[in-house]
Formats: sequence, structure tokens, C-alpha cells
Amino acid sequence: MPKVLISDKMDPRAAQIFRERGVEVDEKPGLSKEELVAIVGGYDGLAIRSATKIGRDVLNAANNLKVVGRAGIGVDNVDIPAASAKGVVVMNTPFGNSITTAEHAIALMFALARQLPEADASTQAGKWEKNRFMGVELTNKTLGLIGAGNIGSIVADRAIGLKMKVIAFDPFLSAERARELGVEKVALDELLARADFITLHTPLTDQTRNILSAENLANTKKGVRIINCARGGLIDEAALKKGLESGHIGGAALDVFVEEPATASPLFGTPGFISTPHLGASTSEAQVNVAIQVAEQMSDFLLTGAVTNALNMPSVSAEEAPRLRPYMALAEKLGSLVGQLAHGGLSAISIEVEGAAAELNQKPITGAVLAGLMRVYSDTVNMVNAPFLAKERGLDVREVRHDREGDYHTLVRVSVATSEGERSVAGTLFGDYKPRLVELFGIKVEADLTGPMLYVVNEDAPGFIGRIGTALGDAGVNIGTFHLGRRAAGGEAVLLLSVDTPVPQATLDTVAKLPGVKRVKPLHFDR
Repeated sequence: MPKVLISDKMDPRAAQIFRERGVEVDEKPGLSKEELVAIVGGYDGLAIRSATKIGRDVLNAANNLKVVGRAGIGVDNVDIPAASAKGVVVMNTPFGNSITTAEHAIALMFALARQLPEADASTQAGKWEKNRFMGVELTNKTLGLIGAGNIGSIVADRAIGLKMKVIAFDPFLSAERARELGVEKVALDELLARADFITLHTPLTDQTRNILSAENLANTKKGVRIINCARGGLIDEAALKKGLESGHIGGAALDVFVEEPATASPLFGTPGFISTPHLGASTSEAQVNVAIQVAEQMSDFLLTGAVTNALNMPSVSAEEAPRLRPYMALAEKLGSLVGQLAHGGLSAISIEVEGAAAELNQKPITGAVLAGLMRVYSDTVNMVNAPFLAKERGLDVREVRHDREGDYHTLVRVSVATSEGERSVAGTLFGDYKPRLVELFGIKVEADLTGPMLYVVNEDAPGFIGRIGTALGDAGVNIGTFHLGRRAAGGEAVLLLSVDTPVPQATLDTVAKLPGVKRVKPLHFDR
């Protein structure tokens, strides 16, 4: 009988489900790290929330551990690379608290519109300042959604019910899905200029960090009110404070902060500012939902091997795994490359396989491509839930299998349709089963996709390699490898450089100004 430890306070339904399914369970919330290390070796599964920290020390002692289940979305408290190296599957429950978080965002929007916290404090202090608190109606106002995924779509539905006009910025939102939601898809600049209220529902990634930067906040409509129940770090908090103090921003409500617990934020006390202590998922219903889901997922895995919402393991049978593993590594890197390079709204993606790859189960390969593609924008996506997320956003996914023999013994091609046209990349496996890029946007180029890299589009001309090498050398950036390709002599060329460390922004700006450079983009891939 598998044995599970629940090490954080969790709804009793979790333990009940484990026992009903035939899994032995112990409930020991509040263990110290030393206490957890002492006993974790006796368990096959570990069900946690946010309090338990699963680092290398715990994993090193967990000799029988097979799965960690996080009842909730965030897995910042789990060392996922270390868990993967240990062979431990890490699962979360990304959709169990969606309604709760969406409702909290709506509640904060009402609180901003009617100045409820200030009015409450004033009234309870014995003042009757009826004329001081002049609010605004939500009806006929424009709500700007940054992120129209699961939570964002719920917020849109509630806002439309309040007779608001909803506009949305989301790279994965198709025109069809936007019509289905009843929202207008717009570019970020247009959203900033038009929205009376802005609410964020996107994870924190390199692409979304400070998406409401000082510059973008300055470009918002005067008097805009901003709500963030997603992740700290999406808003430049110092710039937000300045905007509130100047009166350009009419109000802001944050449930999340860059530093948490936020016990001394500079925003505290700023006029027009409302804060809550990360309450997005704090309802009794949400706690029940995530507890039930984590218990069901872990039980299924321990008893049948079924995998749901795993962050470090695809949905693959034991028989298929050895053959598919290198192909999925290649597919994920190609998806990540497209996600980092293709700009403009994505509406469709095609995954083509030929040669040896055409003889395999294509679903895990497709899942790996989608996971790589959308991981650029989402910190909860994985090979299991990536197809669901793509469908939710209206992304048309096509799988193509070719029986033909090509230039390579096996080939995976990923093509995406964007507002700027089709973009395609292709890769193969070399004899040692290492993934290798062989074509980039129609240009033949061979490169390993690993670690930090730099992508440059330039005019093919003498002296360019020397100039870029000098620019990087002067900045102390060491080049690992050069990978070159061009359409024709003197035409457009691409350069992929692997570098030992990420290239600083100032150096990127310097490279962008070199003669002949058309585009510069930093890339990053798992090693």
C-alpha cells in the first residue's frame, strides 16, 4: 500500500480521498525541516501547500519518494530540478482556485471604484464624510485584461455581466476565442490607452516581468485604476507609487507584491492604494477544491501510474518513455525557440514529423512543443496541460505525419501562424540523441539549443562577425559557439551565439546599433 504524508494544513477531504482509494496517509502539519528530513524517507508521496519547503536536503533524505503534490498553483517552495534529478514527479492543481481568484479581483475593483476601505475607516472613526468619497460606476467603463486565460476569462465573464466593455491583451488569445468570450483583442499599447480599469492575470516570466513598467504606466489613461491578484513583479511598484501620488493613476489594489510577506511596502499609506495579504485563493471552497484535486491526482499516479498536471514529466506510458524521451527534449526546445522569437498574435501551430519520428506516438511530441512554446508566458504549463491551455486560448493545433524520406533520418518541424506571417523551425537528433536545430525561419543553420544564447538578424556583409565579437568582448561576455546561416550571399543572415552568461541590456543595445543589425533577441534554454 502506498504511503503519503500531508505535511501542511489541508482540508480533511484530502486524507479521506487517499484512504478511500487505498493509500495510507499520515497528517503531520507544522513539521520543522529537521523533523521532515527525519521521516520523509518512509513515504511514497508528499502532499503540501506553501509552508513546506522541498529542497535538496529533503529530497536527499526521501529515498522512497515518488511524487510531490502541491495543493495550489505556485511551486516556488519545491526545487523542481532537484526533484527531477531524484526521479520525483512534481504535480500542482493549477485550476482549483480560479473562480476564487477571479472574484477577488472583481471585489478589489469594486473597492477601488467606491473607495470602500477609506470610507469604512472614516465612518468607524466617527466621521460622516459623505461628500468626501465620490466614487465611479463600473457600468459602461472599459476593463483591460492583461492575460485572458482561465482566470482572466472568468473575470471577463463577470465584468460583462456588470455591463463593462472588456478588452484583452494575450499573445495566445485567438480572434475566435475572443469572440467566444465577448471581449475585444487589442495590443498592449491600445489597452493602456483605453482602459479605465486594468487587471492582471498572467504569470511572472521574463516576458511579463514589469509588464506595467514606468513607461507603460505613463502611457495609461489618466485616472486608470489597476488591480493585481496574479503575481508580484508584474508592476513596477516604485513607478506605481509615483503615479498614485501624481494623480495620473486613480487607484491601485494589490493582492501580491514583489517581496512577500509585504510588511513594509513603500506603497503602504499612499493615497488611493488598497492592499490584501495574498488572499486570491483564500476561500473555503478553493481550499476544498485544491485538496480534493491533489489527493485524486496523487492517488491515480501512485496506484495506476496516471500523470495529471505534472510540472516535470509528460503523459507517457512506461513502454513509450525510453524511445520518446529524446524526441520530446527536441520538441520542447523547438517550441521554446518559436515562443521566444515569434512575435505577433499566434493563431495556429503545426507540428510535423518525418523519418524515425513519424513512427512514434506524436501526442507526447506535440505536448512537448506546446509546453516549450507556452512556458515562455506561463510558469504552470507542462506537457500534460499544455494541449488544454492551447485549446482554451483558441490556438489551432495541427499534427502532420510524413512517410517521406528527407535529408535527415528524423525531423521535427514546428510552424506557427502569426499576424506577421508564418514562422518555422526544424530540428533533428544526432547520433548521440542530442537535439540539434537545423533550420530557422527558412535559413539552414545548425546549432545546439542550450543555456543562454543570443539571436541576431543582420545583413550579410564583411566584418560583421568581428564587430559583434568585439562588442561582446568589451562587455565581458564570453562566447561559447557561433552558429551562422544566410539566405544568400549579401542577403539576410542569422547568427546564434551561445554565451556563458546572459547578455546585459546595455550590451544588447550596443549590438542592436551595429551596422547591418535588424534584430537582436536574448534567448535561454535549459541545459
